[in-house]
Amino acid sequence: MSGPAERRNGRGASRRELVENEMYDHAVRLFAERGFAGTSLQDIADAMGVTRPALYYYVKSKDELLAKLAADVAGGSASEMAEIAARTDLDALGKLHAIARLTVVRLARQPDRFRLLIRSEAELPPELAASYVASRRAVLKAVADVVEQGVVAGQLRPVDARVGALAVIGMCNWVAWWFRPDRDDVDAVADQIADMALAALQRADHRTPEGEGPAAAIAMLRQDLDHLARVLDV
Repeated sequence: MSGPAERRNGRGASRRELVENEMYDHAVRLFAERGFAGTSLQDIADAMGVTRPALYYYVKSKDELLAKLAADVAGGSASEMAEIAARTDLDALGKLHAIARLTVVRLARQPDRFRLLIRSEAELPPELAASYVASRRAVLKAVADVVEQGVVAGQLRPVDARVGALAVIGMCNWVAWWFRPDRDDVDAVADQIADMALAALQRADHRTPEGEGPAAAIAMLRQDLDHLARVLDV
């Protein structure tokens, strides 16, 4: 463990990050194998080859450790997505593509942490559970706002913004279950899924009716009226 002098000269910061990442990796593995309730800090300390008092320098309890993991997975995503949604140099299409790509890259690089949180939701302490739910709602709001921007601008089909956002998020989240770094390239997968997310919602420049006859024409007309209503906010 790093001492005061090492922390003061800056080397402690990098060492702390390395030790914390090792701690997170062991914790994720043990939580997955034994469950959150069946894993103790002593188990994590043993896996790391350190004493439990030494581990207290980094984390005081299992709840705090899980909170750190939740903040990294959910909180980090929420803040980054909010930043993308607020950018003025991107239109709605660019924002949606950037959000989908960011989500895929994060999940492909740390799939175990995301899967752990999904499986541990029922075991989260009340305060942590509330924070985690708030982060997930922030993510949904950021994506839904971008979808709504695209609908109003006529770039996306007049879909329900919340449903569209959930579809994009769900498509990206599944990466945590099937991505394999020995087989899949992170950047290639992220680009493809981001392109697919846009293709699912983007409005074609030259639309043709889906089918023939009055019903198909009326369906297209309803889309145009929905778009007009959103623009006029009526």
